[in-house]
Amino acid sequence: MGRLTTHVLDSAQGKPACGLKVELVCVDGDSFSKLGEFSTNTDGRVEGALLEGEELTAGTYELRFHAGDYLRAEGLALPDPAFLDIVPIRFGVADVNSHYHVPLLLSPFGYTTYRGS
Repeated sequence: MGRLTTHVLDSAQGKPACGLKVELVCVDGDSFSKLGEFSTNTDGRVEGALLEGEELTAGTYELRFHAGDYLRAEGLALPDPAFLDIVPIRFGVADVNSHYHVPLLLSPFGYTTYRGS
């Protein structure tokens, strides 16, 4: 059974990013359908799977990480406007039986992602 999960690490402060808002959308050409809105827990993870089983279909998805709101809430000094605000990560799901883990390593001026396990 396939599933989609995520987590966020605050690499600037060396800790999980707790309370960061994450949106999941399905991308179909120029159209977007919002599938859900989540918040990271104290371990920087969204509890459970964002999509799982029959909910996970082949296609293109986008995770939108509300980094600016999180960084401001952490009291980090940011320029106005912040360099990073909403960080979109668009990715494809080809094998609906696989685990797609899409983490975000975040700092005020950069981010990294990869397909995890």
